Amino acid sequence: MMLIAAFAAMVLTQEAPPPDLPEGAGPRGTSQAFGAARYDAVGYASWYGEEMTGRTASGAPFDPAAITAAHRTLPFGTIVEVTSLDSGRTILVLINDRGPHAVGRIIDLSRGAAELLGMKQKSVAPVRIRIAEVSATDQAALQRGQAASARLDASPQLTAALRKRLGTGNPSVASAPARSPARPSPTPLAPRPTDAAPPPRQAGDGRYVQVAAFSSRARAQALATSLGGRVDSLGTIHRVRLGPFTSQAQAQAARDRIARQGYADARIVANRPMIDQLARGN
Repeated sequence: MMLIAAFAAMVLTQEAPPPDLPEGAGPRGTSQAFGAARYDAVGYASWYGEEMTGRTASGAPFDPAAITAAHRTLPFGTIVEVTSLDSGRTILVLINDRGPHAVGRIIDLSRGAAELLGMKQKSVAPVRIRIAEVSATDQAALQRGQAASARLDASPQLTAALRKRLGTGNPSVASAPARSPARPSPTPLAPRPTDAAPPPRQAGDGRYVQVAAFSSRARAQALATSLGGRVDSLGTIHRVRLGPFTSQAQAQAARDRIARQGYADARIVANRPMIDQLARGN
């Protein structure tokens, strides 16, 4: 009787069973831990390499060989699991930049990540993206620019099922992190001038919000077009700006709005000759 009573007490004090696993099959069932912010998207990936130099939107130096990527909304430092829907190959990637700026794509991989995923010979490829819970070893490797440990490939049955979601006309996001909701198409903050006929600017005629600077004119123009801004170029430096704004309050409101879209380094600059701004580091 004592043995039976002890057994009963042990059963009653056992922890309750864990909640059901999150929906969504994948190469590893533990990719998204219980309670983690969930993000599961299917869409198209592109990649970029030596055409970009300098620093990423997160402030980290850009290394085309590192296993990194640009995403429009996921927080910097997020590690995602990217699965090629062509081959099933799955890799871990560190988000440290903003993009892609082209319509119809959900992630912009570095050249190193594209090579690891097997899509370097293609400009665009279908993928699935999920936030991943990883080991400290994998996290440290990605932060050093190295590849994380190998992941299991997705099965042909799974990739075939995921491919059916490509035809829905949207990235097919299951759910996004609360701190970084998917944003709607940005509303232009100012009239969009054309490159052929930029509006005349005179000394002291307003303030601008400087969003980013690129060595690639094409990437600068793509971002300016998506934000309703303009590109100011001097030599190999191409700066994306919004404005002009006639008051500090208007410029600050525009800067705050663009920061909420992921460009936290955006700043207000006065309208002065570009060569003077370069000398001052603005």
